Amino acid sequence: MATIANGEHGDSPTFYLVEQDDHGHGAGSPTMLGFWIYLMSDALIFAALFATFGVLSTSYAGGPMPREIFDLPLVALNTSILLVSSITYGFSMLAMERGQLRATQGWLLLTGLLGASFVGVELYEFGELIAEGATPQRSGFLSGFFTLVGTHGLHVTVGIIWIVVMLVQLNQRGLHLENKRRLQCLSMFWHFLDVIWIGVFTFVYLLGMVR
Repeated sequence: MATIANGEHGDSPTFYLVEQDDHGHGAGSPTMLGFWIYLMSDALIFAALFATFGVLSTSYAGGPMPREIFDLPLVALNTSILLVSSITYGFSMLAMERGQLRATQGWLLLTGLLGASFVGVELYEFGELIAEGATPQRSGFLSGFFTLVGTHGLHVTVGIIWIVVMLVQLNQRGLHLENKRRLQCLSMFWHFLDVIWIGVFTFVYLLGMVR
């Protein structure tokens, strides 16, 4: 950011511009650019997993088919939980822009709890499938399913840990520029996971039920 400073040369005042370092906190900072690059690389990983599942989605090897093992109402409920968590994170960002620390922390905490609920339901689903003998080793379809859905669940778990870290940092240092930048990166990460899950719900569960 440029500011005007006043200097003197003899009796005449001289005005000149001074460039102030913003320490890379702007939207176009190297940190934000680097995080966008990370998200794109993560998108490529999920694209590869979706492609792999697409190839293996009909390789049942005499094992169960999707409509025989998927509990669609439970998955729909879990999808709603994750989508609501995206809304609560949006409220957290609005509170951050207003400088409301407690509101930011409150909405962030609620987002983390919803994320934990999502992971809990997903683990319950995995447990039920394994108890029925639908393990990753049973068929190519199940291997692709557990890998894709499990990778997404792992990402959500990382996001929850990140939320906990941010809650601690906000409590210690408040809404200073570095924390705002980190919250912006976490926002992109969390909404990215929502978009990926919509793809999972549509491509894996809904299409699987009509095969």
